[in-house]
Amino acid sequence: QVQLVESGGGLVQLGGSLRLSCTASGRTFSNYAVGWFRRAPGKEREFVAAINRSGGGSYLADSARGRFTISRDNAKNTVYLQMNSLKPDDTAVYYCAARYVASFEAYYTDYYDYWGQGTQVTVSS
Repeated sequence: QVQLVESGGGLVQLGGSLRLSCTASGRTFSNYAVGWFRRAPGKEREFVAAINRSGGGSYLADSARGRFTISRDNAKNTVYLQMNSLKPDDTAVYYCAARYVASFEAYYTDYYDYWGQGTQVTVSS
């Protein structure tokens, strides 16, 4: 089993930036594909970004493309979500999730097994 802890959330103004971190413990992190999701008040959980085991492949939701970047440092057991040009619509609790995978190339928009507790991101106008 892998445990995930998110950090880096906070309050930022329109157009600002934040970098979220997802730090894992418990298993060999490089065996897991990782995704970021968010849940805004009154809305369903939404996929944001995903990255494969090696960090060489990633995918961003339309809402994130061009503004967010996902990356990972397996030596530090950490996945990052760099968020730029933030908008009030980005206000949500952001969660990271992990899934054990055999493929080095695969990443997923759903079907994750392990989840963190979330970190709040608030963008003011």
